[in-house]
Amino acid sequence: MITIGQLARYVGVSTKTIRVYHDKGLLPEPDRDASGYRRYGAADAIELIKIRALAEAGVPLARIRDLRAAADEDFQQALREIDDGLTARIRDLRATQGRLRRLAAGELSPLPTEVTAFLRRLPGWGFTSRWVDLQRDLWILVFATHPDEAMTLFGDQDEILADPARRQLFLDYDHAHDLDADDPRLDDLARRIVEATRARYGPDELPELDTGSEIPALVQGTVNAESPAWRRLDTLIRTRLKV
Repeated sequence: MITIGQLARYVGVSTKTIRVYHDKGLLPEPDRDASGYRRYGAADAIELIKIRALAEAGVPLARIRDLRAAADEDFQQALREIDDGLTARIRDLRATQGRLRRLAAGELSPLPTEVTAFLRRLPGWGFTSRWVDLQRDLWILVFATHPDEAMTLFGDQDEILADPARRQLFLDYDHAHDLDADDPRLDDLARRIVEATRARYGPDELPELDTGSEIPALVQGTVNAESPAWRRLDTLIRTRLKV
């Protein structure tokens, strides 16, 4: 028979923890001996080890108390469910660890190979490195925040840039970055973009400017913050599309 301090050392918990288990009804509290000490046996140590294992698995103490009083079949089923939960947690932790390691390596988020190949084509088409960097950051943002919709959005832009005439509008948009906000060339570019948009969608299928989705606002807000000229260009396009 051993004291509470010895039991705590053997099992690897504190005496305070054992007393909490007594108070919660998880571990029976033995009677005191003639010297006034509570003495614990091997069965107490085994029970304490089981309780500690469940607690370390994240099982609430109230649930542990119920499990300790459950029939063996119910107890085993509960252990299987706890094990499945731990497996899922481990999988999520490993995914988080992978993201942390990519972050440490300077990779905020891995992009699909289609997007990476698309970004590599941009300089060859005449886009500035500023535009390529902005596009990369935007796609990282979209894929991280809206993974279910990101590939559809990317496919749409990839299709647009595959057309040389429409690609030229994006090139002009890129090179308008350094223009003054009141430069008349912005009015002409906005007119051409609106005409191309109307030609693509038709008068009855123009894209909604305010769809309720966070993605367009998220992307356009990031673009507008880069340049006063881009911000005015966005205003001109929105105004003309509403006419």
